[in-house]
Amino acid sequence: MLVVNPWNWSRITVIIGALLVVVPTLLVGSTQPIRARQAMVVSQDELASNVGVAVMRDGGNAIDAAVATAFALAVTYPTAGNIGGGGFLVYRPARGEPVAYDFRETAPGRASSRMFMRAGEYDPVLHHRSHIAVGVPGTVAGLYLAWREYGTLPWRTLVEPGIRLARDGFAVSEALARSLARVLPTMVSYPASVTQFSKRGVPYQTGERFRQLDLARTLERIAEQGPAGFYEGETADLIVRDMAANEGLITYADLAAYRALRRSALVGNYRGHDIVSMPPVSSGGTAVIQMLNILEGYDLAASGAGSAATTHLLIEAMRRVYADRARYLGDPSFNPDLPIDRLISKEYAESLRRTIALGRASASSPESFVWPEEGNETTHVSVVDHARNAVSLTYTLEQGYGARITVPGGGFLLNNEMGDFNAVPAMTTESGLIGTLPNLAESGKRMLSSMSPTIVARDGNLVLVTGSPGGRTIINTVLMTILNVVDFGMNVQEAVDAPRIHHQWLPDETRYERWGLSPDTLALLVLRGHTMVETRVQGAVSAIYYDAEEDMLEGAEDSRRTSAAVGF
Repeated sequence: MLVVNPWNWSRITVIIGALLVVVPTLLVGSTQPIRARQAMVVSQDELASNVGVAVMRDGGNAIDAAVATAFALAVTYPTAGNIGGGGFLVYRPARGEPVAYDFRETAPGRASSRMFMRAGEYDPVLHHRSHIAVGVPGTVAGLYLAWREYGTLPWRTLVEPGIRLARDGFAVSEALARSLARVLPTMVSYPASVTQFSKRGVPYQTGERFRQLDLARTLERIAEQGPAGFYEGETADLIVRDMAANEGLITYADLAAYRALRRSALVGNYRGHDIVSMPPVSSGGTAVIQMLNILEGYDLAASGAGSAATTHLLIEAMRRVYADRARYLGDPSFNPDLPIDRLISKEYAESLRRTIALGRASASSPESFVWPEEGNETTHVSVVDHARNAVSLTYTLEQGYGARITVPGGGFLLNNEMGDFNAVPAMTTESGLIGTLPNLAESGKRMLSSMSPTIVARDGNLVLVTGSPGGRTIINTVLMTILNVVDFGMNVQEAVDAPRIHHQWLPDETRYERWGLSPDTLALLVLRGHTMVETRVQGAVSAIYYDAEEDMLEGAEDSRRTSAAVGF
């Protein structure tokens, strides 16, 4: 990271041309989306995207494809694809009402608000990198519930491609080889992880075949038994045995009690477009709709994408909405009075808009709310089928490779999602931890998330399916992708390639992608009172645009990370 220094920009601009091949934020307008007539999947792994497309070629719908892609990602994209984590799925059928599936992890029965303390002091290792950091996984239950309600192909058919990939193996890509080499030193405390993701401690090389036989056997049980193949029987035995041996909290009762939830999708409206997203315990849908409501009062198209005037308004909308996120949001089962209707109302947006000065930055009060660290390593899948049913699916292990803990004999990684709970009640530190009530750990509670799977429609027609990894940056990444399409008229590839910014109330700074803002724009923002901090990249959008006039699907591959749009 680098705080902007206007002095060196004249020199930097000279070398921009030489860096185009490695700087994704400069690619606006340089590429066209991938087009398909019938159906499309966009994910962060080509093998997994091809699995989803093959399912739709064989007669499956968008739900079938999303489920199959997710199980394939659990094999081919271990940094975030998973069966030991959780997430959210938004489904918009071509006909009928949209629905949201919540399969966020839950706190084990023995969890408490002070569980991350050791000898009276907060212990970040317990919070993020231990068996205590593992929440009860939700992925298998969530995918099964979505399939049971809307899937068309047999369950086993959807799990089978993942089984084959794990059993027979696949060639390690350059990106996966680099990822495994980076993470391997952090797994040394967990022999099962070293065994799973290396060759007796030696990293896999590009092109070598990567087989995961324990994972294949686990997926086989899931294929045969559904959720019972994970939450009961042999797989449950493996999880509970590992927990008991390492001071973990998850028990047989926790696994048996887990339920994925069907919720009503959260729906807002922006410039005539329906914004369909996740309700709490995801904060994403609420925050995206809130910010769009605020920005609807301004002519963004006139001020232009990337201008100082537009960027200022984005920062100020982000600042206010992230403050509300901290004040109000958490698991609705434990916070029954969440003011969601008020937060996403046009009237409330107008009241916030009146507090924004066009010529100067607001101040984020140090007495206001901040949050614990939220991992960036999530993954997103967007799917549209031939009937124009659409799925937006985001799921995760929290940080890359989760807790780095592989279940011995199970072959799958466990999440460290308990780290998304606030650390300790009423504890505030310089690192930004706070113990606000809505998101303190409690038995059975779901931890607050920034995942923002979102679908945009207009006049009854699908427009856009989008989502991204990126921790708390997810919300702003999804917001800007929507603005790029709706306000700035970009095609979906341009919208994904365009530079991104992020402000989250505290710390009071705006992060911008390297090369993403011009020197003049940066100078004007600094004059307004904004603190601008350079970062490398933000997010990795998987997006599909539907051109209703041509009846054509357009997919975008985000060059910030591995990405694959596949269609037919």
